[in-house]
Amino acid sequence: MKEHKVNKTYQEINEKIKSGEVVVVTAEEIIDIVKDKGPVEAARQIDVVTTGTFAPMCSSGAFINFGHSTPTIKASKVWLNNVPAYAGIAAVDCYVGATEPCEDDPLNKVYPGEFNYGGGHVIQDLIAGKKVWLKATAYGTDCYPNRMVEKKISIETLPQAILCNPRNGYQNYNCAINMTKKTVYTYMGALKPKAGNANYCSAGQLSPLFNDPYYQTIGIGTRIFLGGGVGYVTWNGTQHKPTAERTEKGVPLTPAGTLFVMGDMKGMKPEWLVGVGIQGYGCSLAVGLGIPIPLLNEEMAQYTAISDEEIFTQIVDYGHDYGQGIPKTYGQVSYAELKSGSVKIDGEDVPTVPLSSTVKAREIARILKRQISEGKFLLGEPQVTLPLEG
Repeated sequence: MKEHKVNKTYQEINEKIKSGEVVVVTAEEIIDIVKDKGPVEAARQIDVVTTGTFAPMCSSGAFINFGHSTPTIKASKVWLNNVPAYAGIAAVDCYVGATEPCEDDPLNKVYPGEFNYGGGHVIQDLIAGKKVWLKATAYGTDCYPNRMVEKKISIETLPQAILCNPRNGYQNYNCAINMTKKTVYTYMGALKPKAGNANYCSAGQLSPLFNDPYYQTIGIGTRIFLGGGVGYVTWNGTQHKPTAERTEKGVPLTPAGTLFVMGDMKGMKPEWLVGVGIQGYGCSLAVGLGIPIPLLNEEMAQYTAISDEEIFTQIVDYGHDYGQGIPKTYGQVSYAELKSGSVKIDGEDVPTVPLSSTVKAREIARILKRQISEGKFLLGEPQVTLPLEG
């Protein structure tokens, strides 16, 4: 095991949080601190680095328990504001997925579709305290004789509402272009023909998994900022691929690690869980997520000092190659270049468009910094860290 000059424990840092002696900085602030003082001194002086990201995260949803009716019902089909929810769980439990469209949505029959309301919007409406119309139908049993329930529900009247997102916080993602002769509509947004724009989706140096590239402090039980409330990492996310090629500093060059996260919706806020309609593609949910990274040693200090200039991704054609499963890249580009507003592709300047909000990511990191500094947010020590093999 590697010996470190600085060694801290979660317990020691949590005691500092409780006593008001903890020193917290954001993932942007730590960059210059490590540059000026070096990783060893930075690890001695700083206890926690806060991260943040805010972007559409399609693999999201919520488990809703809507309470028993009189007479009782075992729901087989459920709709929330006319958005179908999956009812094959238990009598009055259902799961609404962020990408599920409203049942009467024309989808892409009128191309490109607008997708104005879906599961993500239902989740936002519930968290905002709005009334949501629930309809449940059933085939009837001796113990659950009721065959239909219709009622208004709200976050206050629901026995339980649990945000359950199987894949959030992607560790890096493609930069999308379109090399065909017509505009295409994708989950990376509308892409103009002949590389008319380049869309990307990451907070770069603020993004959680870029600041702990080998998942040394992130795993089952890690306490996080989720949707404006408190959540937890409960597993590695779907499509977790930590074996992706990496730079010398451990930063993956392609999509890599992901997080499975959960939290109580009753403590969340609608500005951090926002229903999204992606033209020509479908519905989604923009999720606010932030993770505190404890500086247990100088190695963690060095990892958190990663900057946009040192984080790279691949330029991929979503007009043809991506849909056909062709693993081709049109070049490698840094997040500093992407955030500058334009990148060079085949010698031409191409405007860049972020789907991820750096402003919101920065705000999440600052909120988390304040909560920890004020003793309102303790670190959750992971019981098992994320796997390093997919």
